[in-house]
Amino acid sequence: MTTTILQFGASGQLAREMLLRSSGGVTIKALSRAEVDVTDPDAVARVIGETPDIDLVFNATAYAAVDKAESEADLAYAVNARGPEAMARACQARGVPLIHISTDMVFDGEKSGAYVETDPTHPLHVYGASKLAGEQAELEHCDRALVARVSWLFSAFGQNFLQMMLKLADTQPLLKVVDDQRARPTASGDVAGFMLSQAQRLSRLPAGAPEWGLLHLVNDGVATRFEMAQAIFELARPGQPLPAMQPVPTSAFPTPARRPHNSRLDTRKLQTTFGLTLPPWQQGVDRMLNEVF
Repeated sequence: MTTTILQFGASGQLAREMLLRSSGGVTIKALSRAEVDVTDPDAVARVIGETPDIDLVFNATAYAAVDKAESEADLAYAVNARGPEAMARACQARGVPLIHISTDMVFDGEKSGAYVETDPTHPLHVYGASKLAGEQAELEHCDRALVARVSWLFSAFGQNFLQMMLKLADTQPLLKVVDDQRARPTASGDVAGFMLSQAQRLSRLPAGAPEWGLLHLVNDGVATRFEMAQAIFELARPGQPLPAMQPVPTSAFPTPARRPHNSRLDTRKLQTTFGLTLPPWQQGVDRMLNEVF
C-alpha cells in the first residue's frame, strides 16, 4: 500500500532529501513556494483541503536565516509560526496528521546536560522564538501532530556548515572555527529516512498515541563546530594534512542573534517510542562527501 505525503517545500535540503529517498512505498506531492505561499493561510488551507488522496502532510519549509530574522521578525513568524498554524488547523479539519521540523534553538543552552522534550524552552533570538511559536500552534490545533526538533542539519544540498567548510578551505589560509558551541550534528538524509520509514505507521496512528508531540530527532554523537570541521576534512581528504584551523570562542564572531553554547538534544523518546537510534553523525558526513565529490 502506498502512503501519499503532501509536502510543503521542494528545494530546501530536507525537502530534496525526501524527494531523493522516497521509494515505491511512499509518494510525495511536493509544493514549491511558487505553487503555494505558506504565509497565506487561505492558500495553505485550500491546498490541504483540496488535494486528493493524501495520508499525511509534511512541512519542510522554514525561515532559517538566524541572524537576518532579527531584522525580519514578521517574515520569520509568518513562515515559522503562522504558516504552520494554518497547516495544523487544515490538517485537523481534514483528519490527516501533520509532521513538522523544528530546532534545538528553542533552548538557551544554559542546561549542563542534554535537553529532553519536556525541558522548559527559552529561545535567545527571533528565529528560535518563531520556531517555538510554530511548535506550540501545531500541537494546539492538530491532535495528530509530530514536531521533530533537529540540530545542525547538513547535506550535499543548499547552504550548511559542511558546504561552507569545504568552500572556505579552498580560499582561506587559516580557518577560525567556533569551539564553544556543542550539539548533535544531523544529516538531512537521516531525518528524511526516518520520516519516510515511519510515514505509513504515522498515517494510521490515532490521536493520543505516544508518537505524537515533540520528538528530538538527531544523529548519535556530540561535537563542537571545530570538532565537526576536523571530521569533515579528515573524511574529505584521507591521508592528507588538514587545513590550518584555529579554535575560537563564539565571541570571535559577533552576530545579531546569540547562539546557545549547549544545544545537545536527548533522544530517549526516539529510542523508546520508535525503537530507533540514528547513526553517528560522522557516517552522515562521510555519505554526504561521497555525494559532493
